[in-house]
Amino acid sequence: MPVTFDKLIQRFQAADKNTRLEALLDYSRRLPELAARFQVDRDREAHRIAECMTPVFLWIERENGVLRLYADVPRESPTVRGFVALLVSALDGQPGEVAAGIPADLIHLLRLDETLGMMRMQGLSAIVERVKRAAAKVPPAA
Repeated sequence: MPVTFDKLIQRFQAADKNTRLEALLDYSRRLPELAARFQVDRDREAHRIAECMTPVFLWIERENGVLRLYADVPRESPTVRGFVALLVSALDGQPGEVAAGIPADLIHLLRLDETLGMMRMQGLSAIVERVKRAAAKVPPAA
């Protein structure tokens, strides 16, 4: 069962700065490798989140009534990769409404604004907004 945003927020709020950073690093190791079928789009820079300095690529589809998230983030950017993996773990396999319900201040609620720099926060905010917009555009199950 995927972790909920409420549970993630609870865990991150209870943790100190170093523990939050370690959690992101742990999540970064869990992001699955990008499926081969997305490689061409990635190589053409399609699906890139331009607002993020780190090259973050994101695909959102609906399969059997639930969201499927696929992402590619370089291992050399473990905090961003970890944040994306955290989103994937909470949203993959969930109905679109879960993505629509991502708190607007998720980064603050996770206390990541205390852990990471301002430039990184802007990129992470752009990732959250892209997920919400993309999930809203995925047609509902028939």
